Amino acid sequence: MGTTMLTGWGRTAPTPASLVPAGTDEQLADLVRSAGPRGLVARGLGRAYGDAAQNAGGTVVDMTGRDRVLHFDREAGTVVVEAGLSLDRLMREAIPLGWFVPVTPGTRFVTVGGAIAADIHGKNHHVHGSFCRHVLEFDLLCADGEVHSVRPGDDLFWATAGGMGLTGVVLRATVQLLPIETSRMRVDTERATDLDDLMDRLTRTDDQYTYSVAWIDCLSTGRRLGRGVLTRGWHAKAAELSTKDRARPLAFDPRVRLAAPRRLPGGLLNRYTVAAFNEMWYRKAPRERRDEIQPLATFFHPLDGVADWNRVYGPRGFVQYQFVVPFGAEEVLRTSVEAFASAGHASFLAVLKRFGAGNDGMLSFPDAGWTLALDVPVSAGLSPLLDRLDELVAGAGGRLYLAKDSRARAELIARMYPRLGRFRAVRDKYDPTGVFTSDLARRLAL
Repeated sequence: MGTTMLTGWGRTAPTPASLVPAGTDEQLADLVRSAGPRGLVARGLGRAYGDAAQNAGGTVVDMTGRDRVLHFDREAGTVVVEAGLSLDRLMREAIPLGWFVPVTPGTRFVTVGGAIAADIHGKNHHVHGSFCRHVLEFDLLCADGEVHSVRPGDDLFWATAGGMGLTGVVLRATVQLLPIETSRMRVDTERATDLDDLMDRLTRTDDQYTYSVAWIDCLSTGRRLGRGVLTRGWHAKAAELSTKDRARPLAFDPRVRLAAPRRLPGGLLNRYTVAAFNEMWYRKAPRERRDEIQPLATFFHPLDGVADWNRVYGPRGFVQYQFVVPFGAEEVLRTSVEAFASAGHASFLAVLKRFGAGNDGMLSFPDAGWTLALDVPVSAGLSPLLDRLDELVAGAGGRLYLAKDSRARAELIARMYPRLGRFRAVRDKYDPTGVFTSDLARRLAL
């Protein structure tokens, strides 16, 4: 069997593995039972930014062929799907019937299995929590080749939720969807002059919105440090649509309209080009605009309109750095923004949100506090900066997001995830020989 070079969405640290299609339950069970010493990990659409779905010298199972909707209860809004189904496909099935996915990240192109493995979060975490809070059951293929039906009362459920594929292979899942009247959003937009202003607006008024996010200009300094644009809203009601849109209130057919060139030179995104973009983006936003009606795709997934947008960062790739720190640790957030601004690392995609309470996921990332995510091209001086910020985050009781990580140190992860020991105990019970593994698992000693 040949090998395939695989990377995460950040396009760093490629490694070779045997990439094989999942096939049927029986064929997948045979793959698990016959996994060699380098083990096996499942892979969906490859949107983990780092090495979570890579397995150097081992087997990587491509789950995307298992993408059927098996049952849809249109009255209750529950759906049973295969784990390789993308959120994009699920939305195209569900939205015209008046249902929406309970949680979506910034892209529709993740699988349901990947959403469980990373316990994804979205702009509504402060209201609806993370994805696994809405999963009613899933079938998990374990290391002995047996399939376990797992529910939220089980330790195995909460080890798998956010467990990055290290407890087994999710085969099927039952998900509770959210009812909607339209495929549009009612959106409020406002500009904040600096980081204090931005955090104050979020703190005072976030509870008024179902969805909330803030873009930050991470190159501004001085009095403009952390200036940003807040974009928040709710699902629009049918009565709020224009006469034209009321004729098809649940229409949903977003298209990929552009594609990034396959080869772009390194250094295209630098502090000067990104500073110009940030200035334009900030000035383009209204000082305050209320009740704008937007399509779902515009509000949730603007980058999905550009195929392979990750190539814009050049051949060296990029790091997405995302952390959460508890409320009360705002100084760590401020220090991080100041550090990026003073170092001049070019992040045109910097997002700040407030999380609500976390769940019982042993390696789930979200917890009550502030979360900041930045896309940063790989460049000289980046690693020492991120290492320093890692220490600050860990010292404040915060953590990094494993689905985004590509470079953290193992000893810090153990400090950031206090339930890691419990996770290891559950994993060892169901996978005592370490069949399920990945480059991420080895690098972080998970």
